[in-house]
Amino acid sequence: MNAYQLRYSCQIALPNFGESGQKLLQQAKVLIVGAGGLGCPAAQYLAAAGVGTLGIADFDVVGISNLHRQILYTPADVGQKKATVAVQRLSQQNPNVAVIVHELKVTSDNVTALISDYDVIVDGTDNFETRYLLNDACVIAGKPVIYGAIYQYEGQVAVWNVKNADGTMSPNYRDLFPQVNASLIPNCADGGVIPTLAGIIGCIQANEAIKYITQTGELLAGKVLVFDAASMQSRTIKIGHSTQTNISQLTETTTIPVMTVAEVKAGLAEDALELVDIRTDQERDEINIGGLHFEADEFDDHLAYLTNERVKVLYCSSGKRSAEVVKLIRQKFPDAKVFSLDGGLKTWFESV
Repeated sequence: MNAYQLRYSCQIALPNFGESGQKLLQQAKVLIVGAGGLGCPAAQYLAAAGVGTLGIADFDVVGISNLHRQILYTPADVGQKKATVAVQRLSQQNPNVAVIVHELKVTSDNVTALISDYDVIVDGTDNFETRYLLNDACVIAGKPVIYGAIYQYEGQVAVWNVKNADGTMSPNYRDLFPQVNASLIPNCADGGVIPTLAGIIGCIQANEAIKYITQTGELLAGKVLVFDAASMQSRTIKIGHSTQTNISQLTETTTIPVMTVAEVKAGLAEDALELVDIRTDQERDEINIGGLHFEADEFDDHLAYLTNERVKVLYCSSGKRSAEVVKLIRQKFPDAKVFSLDGGLKTWFESV
């Protein structure tokens, strides 16, 4: 037995897996979009399993608040690009895997080229615009997506866009959620997440990717696995046999105007802008940096104020909800002087 066979001997010994399954893994190309809480464990197990080519796409940097769940990183990595650090660590973990860095923000201009060289796409994103964009691009290209999502104590996993035996395609993300008002939904930075949940869901995503590549087991296609870390209970919800959507083109990515912490502080010092807190009442009571306050779903009631001549900078915990509200305002009033605080309160307090 050579070194290669020895390394993977335990999985090669599996029923219905064998050396043929390992060869399929060695030939496979998997792209992980998002090197965060889900992407880290998914990438580690796919690299350990011997996937031949592993792409890591992310544009963000490591932050202190990431470390409790993004287990590829250490305090020494804070401020560095996640994709670059992740590729370095994964290459050390398994030198036989070709790990490719894609240090970019996924947009409608680059997503088609990004996914073109890969067989399987693992969705580790943390915002709805990218999630829908990735889903639609993969539907058009005919590529499977291993979906994962986490919030507080609950996680979800599904496999989208797999060809059925009858030639139809299995459901995709839009079959489950045709559209979502993202401004109303807090993310991990806003609502919290238990760190172990990221590991559990990320590992299940890696498991589904391995099953798809090696053609073993029963995929989570046409259904969604919902897992509750608080009760340790799970349930599988059936969506249907085949997709009911017709996706033929990509939605153009919206460029959302933002201001950095430094720009906002300078503007406040010069009385050149006003802050608007769009978080919940509870979040506002816990901590704030001033400004007018109303919740994200109430912005319509304040349009006269939001669209007057003064510059407004909206903020939330992470910058994602405020960005969604700014996008909605700009869609109605393209000339409105509204911006989102880049990185939200998390970045504000990290910069102190």
